[in-house]
Amino acid sequence: MLFVISAPSGAGKTTIIHEIFKQMPELRFSVSATTRKLRNGEVNGEDYYFISHDEFEKKIDNNEFIEWENVHGELYGTLKKEIESSINNSVNTILDVDVKGALSIKKLYPDAVTIFIDAPKKEIEQRLKGRKTESEEQLNKRIQRMEWELGEKDKFDNVVLNKTNPGGIKIAAEKIIKIIKNKS
Repeated sequence: MLFVISAPSGAGKTTIIHEIFKQMPELRFSVSATTRKLRNGEVNGEDYYFISHDEFEKKIDNNEFIEWENVHGELYGTLKKEIESSINNSVNTILDVDVKGALSIKKLYPDAVTIFIDAPKKEIEQRLKGRKTESEEQLNKRIQRMEWELGEKDKFDNVVLNKTNPGGIKIAAEKIIKIIKNKS
């Protein structure tokens, strides 16, 4: 089963996914490709395949993605080989993708379970600013896109709230784990 998790930047998606894997290490993570720079603590080949724009564009030309998107000037995509491997091996797999990518995957794989991680706008903005990984211009682009992404959440099979409060990440992760166990 494919579990497609999506959220606006800063909603806590990556942190929640890490928490899910602590409790369910048998799940597989579908590693996406991106042209953006590696962030502190990320590992190439585990968090993303960090590749050049040229290499990404070659993969587009070779039809190697099931979906790809230009997000804030950087390219992100889900490689066909990642999904085919999961399906062929009957492995429950988590995909961490942007909102457009999640909706595209759902069209290609109607049985995939889509999960939107929601958070209050002000909290998302504070988290983005607190990361200090983007320029002011990039930050503003992410905030503008957040408005559109939050408006798409009703198109997802499940919506899980992640509030900044004690235990918020663990609560959100537990809700997603219940979804995974119910659908597996």
